[in-house]
Amino acid sequence: MHANLDWLQSRVNISPEKQAVVDAMTDDSWTYKELHERTNIIANFFLTKGVKKGDRVAILAPNHIGYLDFFFACMRIGAIFIPLNWRLSTDELTYVIEDSKPKIIGTAPSFLDKLQQTGLDADIIHIDDNHYYRTLNYEQHIFEVAMKEEDPLAMIYTGGTTGRPKGVVLSHRSILWNALNTIVSWDLGADDVSLITTPMFHTGGLNVYTLPLLLAGGKVVLSPDFQPKKAVEDLMKYQCTVVLFVPTMYHMIIQTKEFQEASFPNMKVFVSGGAPCPHKIYDAFWEKGIAFKEGYGLTEAGPNNFFIDPKDTIRKIGSVGKPMLFNTIKIVKDDGSLAGENEVGELILKGHHSFEYYWNKPEETKEVLKDGWVHTGDLAKQDEEGYVYIVGRKKEMIISGGENVYPLEIEHWLEAHDLIDEAAVIGLPDEKWGEIVTGFVSLKGDLTEEELIAYCNQKLTRYKVPKKFYFLSELPKTHVGKIDKGLLRKKVIKNSTTL
Repeated sequence: MHANLDWLQSRVNISPEKQAVVDAMTDDSWTYKELHERTNIIANFFLTKGVKKGDRVAILAPNHIGYLDFFFACMRIGAIFIPLNWRLSTDELTYVIEDSKPKIIGTAPSFLDKLQQTGLDADIIHIDDNHYYRTLNYEQHIFEVAMKEEDPLAMIYTGGTTGRPKGVVLSHRSILWNALNTIVSWDLGADDVSLITTPMFHTGGLNVYTLPLLLAGGKVVLSPDFQPKKAVEDLMKYQCTVVLFVPTMYHMIIQTKEFQEASFPNMKVFVSGGAPCPHKIYDAFWEKGIAFKEGYGLTEAGPNNFFIDPKDTIRKIGSVGKPMLFNTIKIVKDDGSLAGENEVGELILKGHHSFEYYWNKPEETKEVLKDGWVHTGDLAKQDEEGYVYIVGRKKEMIISGGENVYPLEIEHWLEAHDLIDEAAVIGLPDEKWGEIVTGFVSLKGDLTEEELIAYCNQKLTRYKVPKKFYFLSELPKTHVGKIDKGLLRKKVIKNSTTL
């Protein structure tokens, strides 16, 4: 085997007795040496079951040491690791399993029924506790698999909000370079500790901090579900130094008594990712004097692509910063030319951290990956100092009366209102204007549509002010906690009274 691809082995040689992983539910912990020993058992078991280079192995479980057992075992034998999204419906899960055809699926007891409902054939490993691996029968093998950096290592399925989920193939190179880029650009080291509550079936759970920290010799604390109160307590208990949450999680965290009373003496920085972050969340951290910043990424690239010093977030609120050391960005207009200063265009990315292809989808791959550049579908602008701001999704841009409207600007203004809990803005078909700007809000108090429109008029140009508002008790979310604008659009077009 190409020596530098099995970096867990190299890390074990350097710091065998250092604590690598902690289970936040049971308080069990494992050193790098113990993680390595678990990996060897699982790798031997896979080989005994006939798993060969390029075969797929899946896991369907809450955050658990099993993810790392399976991931590193696949790295060792050349198999492809697939973390399955347990929030998928049975129909969607069936599609993903049929598409990827894993030989083995590790599953938690809570998801066994769902897995069996798919009716699909695969060997099932029951991941019922932290010691599940001790019950597996296996023969000893020698790990001699010829591998190249561009060989697939993991396949993460995208959310599928625009159709069927796509399997994003990440190679050994993709994952290693994302980790290296993150360690160097974000200044991570062996003393860093992170709590992982974002699901590890998602690139944010696996690739933002988990794998970079394990490469750096740090420690990851795995939590199987997100409870805002417990998350705050765990950050304190395990003396975490860095953490990622999505905005929906932060929204819940900042409302807890535990957050308001906590001082987080060990935390270097809180990072938000997965969706644009409302400015009121920044405020909650700044009021406590705590460093907070926003990241940007996607499954197809990294997901880590930018760095911003938390000191700069106050004067550059909403910026994701500048490109990290080992990736390049461009902002391009529809005609392919480069956008000028503060001019909006599509963000495209390039680097060794980008994905190789979509599984079984050559046409979709060609649409997104062109000459090594990942076309993100996200609109961005770069200011005179080189700081990048994400403006919104290309597909979400509203054209009303010939004017381009970016929902994110309106959403930030709406969410700055004391009585608004969450907000979303979409464009709906209109005979006169082409599209009309439409707002959806959930409230903390009483607010009328007229008052909302008057509030928008204080800050927004007239054509950006929503012509219509819908009031909901809660905005619907996708599997990864983003507001589901597709569902909002479908509901209104189908029958506005259902809202």
